[in-house]
Amino acid sequence: MPDLCRLAKEQGFETFRHSYRAAIKEVRTKIEILSEDFAVRHDYNPIHHMERRLKSPESIEEKLIRYGKEVSIESARENIMDIAGIRVVCNFIDDVYAIADMLMEQNDIRLITKKDYIQNPKPNGYRSLHLVLSVPVFLLDGCENIPVEVQIRTVAMDFWASLEHQLRYKKEKDLPPQTNFELKACAEASANLDMRMQRLFDEIHKMD
Repeated sequence: MPDLCRLAKEQGFETFRHSYRAAIKEVRTKIEILSEDFAVRHDYNPIHHMERRLKSPESIEEKLIRYGKEVSIESARENIMDIAGIRVVCNFIDDVYAIADMLMEQNDIRLITKKDYIQNPKPNGYRSLHLVLSVPVFLLDGCENIPVEVQIRTVAMDFWASLEHQLRYKKEKDLPPQTNFELKACAEASANLDMRMQRLFDEIHKMD
């Protein structure tokens, strides 16, 4: 069993973590400003709620070991792109892409990777739009570009993902095939509901 506290004992680890906390604040502030501006212009806020997450030292170290990488601050910086994370939960599917586009149009943000699990769901039915963005963070010793993973999904996608995670990870062993089938069927039903609600939203707004 590896010593999962080793990384946290490295000199400079708290400074390293602080830069990722700052990056989360930077991206969250950008999203809040964009959504408020959108609400002022369109009389509608596309965001239902947001959550933030900073990986624990143990989780970072476990991932480095799983990747077969050296356990060090520099290795974590180079190999792990989701140390800092923000989940943006939107009302409708179109809102997901609107938020993503607004973020990527910021001239100080650079897109590192984009994975669209809405257009191409995972085999288990998981849906979400994942962006890894490089954001500049200005600290006392200068500017550092920090990656932040932004997951953007609808309320329905978030509902399914949260409950699926709870059901799946309560068990250490694999779930029976029938249970996996049912979970995927629920994901499909949730996706159909998302599309129906989007159509209703579009129809109602055409009446304005």
